[in-house]
Amino acid sequence: MPYVLPESWRGVLGEELEKPYFKELTEFVEEERAKGPVYPPREEVFAALEATPFDQVKVLVLGQDPYHGEGQGHGLCFSVRPGVKTPPSLRNIFKEMKEELGHPVPDNGYLMPWAEQGVLLLNAVLTVRGGEANSHKSKGWEKFTDAVIRAVASRPDPAVFVLWGNYAQKKLPLIDASRHAVVKGAHPSPLSAKKFFGSRPFTQIDEAVKAQGHTPIDWRIPDLGA
Repeated sequence: MPYVLPESWRGVLGEELEKPYFKELTEFVEEERAKGPVYPPREEVFAALEATPFDQVKVLVLGQDPYHGEGQGHGLCFSVRPGVKTPPSLRNIFKEMKEELGHPVPDNGYLMPWAEQGVLLLNAVLTVRGGEANSHKSKGWEKFTDAVIRAVASRPDPAVFVLWGNYAQKKLPLIDASRHAVVKGAHPSPLSAKKFFGSRPFTQIDEAVKAQGHTPIDWRIPDLGA
């Protein structure tokens, strides 16, 4: 089995890895890797879960699938490695952050500082064929990541779910909105950015995190001087 769950998630997700769909999914992804590039690398497929332990999730941001360019995705939705050009959707997120909170736009798109503060940056699909967006859609990852969403939604400790765009908002039935906060809005991609700008998602998240009794997120991303 090429995938090992981070320890904090094993109790709530361990059974998923034993189910027939996950074994089929694993075989599919390994076959894809044998044919050509698949992103992110095998050791980073569960990077979001490693960066944000189960009991520390304050905010869950749901993306769609990993970036499909070489060296871009590293297992956290919207994030890219240090030194990689910031993609358009993330540039728009940073623009809104600057407009809304006054934080400067960083020189990089590495969102690990968010993840380490309890922002689970989860893609619905965790792998992609190089150069082909959505190429691993409907192969089983959605069942697994739905289980992640359900696990966070079933905790006694409330969280904030950030659902940008129609695709993410289809996951609403998995979340008890009477116990958790849900921040909905347009997707930050250039196609829908006009609706995203001015939606003030960071303020909504901050207010919800505070109301849930959690330490606020510091959204500033430090410059790396790249």
